[in-house]
Amino acid sequence: MSRFEIEGGIRLNGTITASGNKNAALKVLPACILTDQPMILHNIPDIVDVRDMIEIMQDLGVQFEPLGPNSWRIHAAEIRKTELDMKLAARIRASIVLSGPMLARMGAITLPLPGGDRIGGRPLDTHMQGLNALGANTEFISNSKFHINADPLLGAGYLLQAQASVTATENTLMAAVMAKGETTIDNAASEPHVQDLCNMLVQMGAKIDGIGSSRLKITGVEKLSGTEFRIGADFMEVGSFIGAAAVTGGSVRIEKASPNQMVMAKQVFNKLGVDWDVDGDAIVVPPDQKMEIASTLSGRILEIKPHPWPGFPADLMSVAVLISTQSEGSVLLHDWMYESRFFFTDSLVFMGARVTLCDPHRVIIQGKSQLYANPGGVPSPDIRAGMAMVLAALCAKGTSTIHNIYQIERGYENVLNKLRALGAKIEKKDD
Repeated sequence: MSRFEIEGGIRLNGTITASGNKNAALKVLPACILTDQPMILHNIPDIVDVRDMIEIMQDLGVQFEPLGPNSWRIHAAEIRKTELDMKLAARIRASIVLSGPMLARMGAITLPLPGGDRIGGRPLDTHMQGLNALGANTEFISNSKFHINADPLLGAGYLLQAQASVTATENTLMAAVMAKGETTIDNAASEPHVQDLCNMLVQMGAKIDGIGSSRLKITGVEKLSGTEFRIGADFMEVGSFIGAAAVTGGSVRIEKASPNQMVMAKQVFNKLGVDWDVDGDAIVVPPDQKMEIASTLSGRILEIKPHPWPGFPADLMSVAVLISTQSEGSVLLHDWMYESRFFFTDSLVFMGARVTLCDPHRVIIQGKSQLYANPGGVPSPDIRAGMAMVLAALCAKGTSTIHNIYQIERGYENVLNKLRALGAKIEKKDD
């Protein structure tokens, strides 16, 4: 295992370029299985989860050729098997999205229960219901392995239950584009990475109406062709670096940041005393932010919670927690989606933050708190909490150690050098 050692109290200043959207990359790569023609993808982030997905697909027979930094030529001319390598696929939760394209291309897939972040219950029911609506049958072979088959896939109406699940939308969509007949997905997710996937599929010849809305209408086609496509910026990374600039009092410019994707994040960050300017496709965070939590008209404590797109993204809640510890005032953060999202706040308390964990879904934070390096170091329990702990270390007094940084590197491309480019004193060392 590797660790970061970070000297806190240094203002971050400078310019970085946003990486490609992690969640888009982990869906457009499996979508390449839908055609036997070559695909060219650009802006694919070089992160652990992407490397794992590439390795899983290579094991199936998909050919990958690097064309330069963040660009790949992918050719699924022949798929040689329908069972995923169990050890490889168990590493990442995104392995589940191979089921949609594999059913469309091969009619079957055998895979393990997916891995990924341990941030609470993330049931597969919605995925299975979407595929089952199209004619798939699911058989659990053991507690850790299941088989899905469909011959043929047939278009159908499907309503995503409980919430607009991003991955279930994408999985059902990839199965539906080559199903016979018409499919309607209601309560569909519409995040930028879902739109990226839809737009790429359309370039490949898919017929999809309603892109960017909560209702997708898909007319199945017999065959898809290859195409060349560039995915958009990772708004989770952009939000994280905005937070890093704010809590250190520095000024950071983020190029190719797709500011139009940050509208709701800006509204929420403004309530925590953080603002930024837009310069073309760049976001510029000014120095010495207000860092004051807004008051409500009723006088009650401000509450922040995530919502499906275009609401505030759930994956920015951990960064919002850290920003809140550095802003004057009190705030209640409520993540109704994942019951383990805030368990990492114990580490913040050890560093001096005033955080009250009300229940698995809610925390109350009283700021501003001076944070201090924890002599024993702190863990990175998941991707987003790990990045929040990096932000905590950047504004803490002393030198902090962040363990298990594999989790951070799963979702953030080249985070070490990006922070160094902004002036951070950070070292990566092996435990």
